Amino acid sequence: MSDDEGGQYEIYVSTDVETDGPIPGPHSMLSIGSAAYRADKTLVATFTANLLTLPDASAHLRTAAFWESEPEAWAACRRDPQPPEQVMPAYVRWLKELPGTPVFVALPAGFDFMFTYWYLMRFAGESPFRQSSLDIQSYVMGARGASFVESGKHYMPRRWFVDLPPHTHIALDDAIEQGALFCNILAERRRRDRRRGDFETLLR
Repeated sequence: MSDDEGGQYEIYVSTDVETDGPIPGPHSMLSIGSAAYRADKTLVATFTANLLTLPDASAHLRTAAFWESEPEAWAACRRDPQPPEQVMPAYVRWLKELPGTPVFVALPAGFDFMFTYWYLMRFAGESPFRQSSLDIQSYVMGARGASFVESGKHYMPRRWFVDLPPHTHIALDDAIEQGALFCNILAERRRRDRRRGDFETLLR
């Protein structure tokens, strides 16, 4: 089935969050960035916002030490922070305006989706993603038939990273980078599947 069959598109919403600790609640999401892609790597729209920290939350010591080593990224995620009760409803409205079904994509999805879903439900009362997310490393594991560890970023072929923007630890920059990476992987997998299908047709 093609992406636009019946007028229904999946829009891959590559998302990166920056935080001051490992879990939401005790710690805060500092920044969120999402880049919405079609499967052909067309960048449809972007969303980004910095958030005020949660009351009674605090920074994790190891995360605070990381931010000390990234002063430019820290400054970027603390610029003009907004209350999460404003940011997350605005994010929901943005997601609902996308021209298709939003699919949450991240690397690793377990971390970024945990924060995003918690904040969506806490401050917007809903998740347009429902409870689902697409983890790029898991997708690579299935596509290559490799182990999970051997499907990580350091094991991915360099051709998937051609012309990607740099990884800056700024949420929107990293969301754009990871979305382009996912689209490169998706395109190669689809080309391979088409070639396999053509070959199998010849054998019939």
